[in-house]
Amino acid sequence: MAPMLRLYNTLTGQKDTFRPIDPAHVRLYACGPTVYDAAHIGNARPIVVFDLLFRLLRRLYGPAHVTYARNVTDVDDKINARAAERGITIRELTDGTLATFHADIRDLGILMPEDVNVPGEPPRFIEPRATDHIAEMAAMIEGLVAAGHAYVADGHVLFDVPSMPDYGRLSKRPLDEMEAGARVEVAPYKRSPLDFVLWKPSKPGEPSWPSPCGIAGPGRPGWHIECSAMSAKHLGRTFDIHAGGIDLIFPHHENEVAQSRCCFGTPVMANVWMHNGFLQVEGEKMSKSLGNFITIRQVLADWPGEVVRLNMLKTHYRQPIDWTVRGLEESGRMLERWYAAAGDAAPAAETPETVLAPLLDDLNTPASLAELHKLDVPASLRAGANLFGFLRQTRSEREHARVAASGVDVAAVEALVAARKEARAAKDWAASDRARDALAAMGVAVKDNKDGTTTWTVAG
Repeated sequence: MAPMLRLYNTLTGQKDTFRPIDPAHVRLYACGPTVYDAAHIGNARPIVVFDLLFRLLRRLYGPAHVTYARNVTDVDDKINARAAERGITIRELTDGTLATFHADIRDLGILMPEDVNVPGEPPRFIEPRATDHIAEMAAMIEGLVAAGHAYVADGHVLFDVPSMPDYGRLSKRPLDEMEAGARVEVAPYKRSPLDFVLWKPSKPGEPSWPSPCGIAGPGRPGWHIECSAMSAKHLGRTFDIHAGGIDLIFPHHENEVAQSRCCFGTPVMANVWMHNGFLQVEGEKMSKSLGNFITIRQVLADWPGEVVRLNMLKTHYRQPIDWTVRGLEESGRMLERWYAAAGDAAPAAETPETVLAPLLDDLNTPASLAELHKLDVPASLRAGANLFGFLRQTRSEREHARVAASGVDVAAVEALVAARKEARAAKDWAASDRARDALAAMGVAVKDNKDGTTTWTVAG
């Protein structure tokens, strides 16, 4: 039996004991990227946080008993506009942008489908794309119209929000208050200001598909319907955990709930809803106008992926995170200490309970990382760090990688280290200093060990 896991559930507003619908199969869905441009570090936060949750669930229930779906939005207004600007198809645009995104998050130590899925077995990590699920969306839209929860108007299909009495339950927004606060200017074909688009006509030159519900002209889906259709196909009409950023609670996740429940007649879409907090940069909201908009690739140009990952996880996922250079420097020092302490030890067979226990309490990463600092057995330290996605290399492997990346002349370094050692033995301090200075100029630091040996590392 898996240890007891408690997760904060946005739906109930409290920490709940996690009980999978199927005790032998956990199903997790996370809202992934909209691939129209390079992803920024705010986009990286949910990817990192819910990668850790995926790792934890696999640790608790077994790798073969957890299925994770993280969607890709590859059709929307921004994508259409960017593709038109470049004179390419949306598939050409999104294929390129998605490849860049994958390279970025792999550098952050994110598990990918190819790391998890086993040939010949059902996939346990799925990355569905919206444009590959148009038929499923159309079927849901027709089902909603048939059930009286959606209607056709002026070439659009809209969800009839007042037809769902408890709409707003997830975001804690009463229906009458939302109606009172709705904008005055509302599309004339809407029955209610709150009604939202399930399908809309495509403009000339935009991507389009045959429309559902007897609409003559071609069109394309609204944003919200894609996640309802993809999660139902890959995880079932009701599943265990739905995750995403706090900014998605309303309207995106609220509308997902409405579509799924009203189409399938289910009491819930997902039993647990998890949302990570916002990210700001040096105390300010990240924005291009302030000049502090940072892409994942930009931060990776200055910092190793492991440092970036650790910096994301030092703050509890539900709290806002302040992204600072000082924090990154601290994260770098923490990783250096762990690599030195773990050395080349293989990981222990089990994650230390002191590290695991805080994670079982709603992914309390700050408390778990504090316990990681206390470990003095190299094998245990590596096992605990591995659960987080850290210390993926041994100390020797990491140093070899650093040397290779630095481009230093290893033979020249070894010759200088030997010359310095000989000079020190002969008490020729001037020659020893010259060798040390030459090494420093190459970006190499030397260390004289207690056992009489001398080791060297590439700085940085």
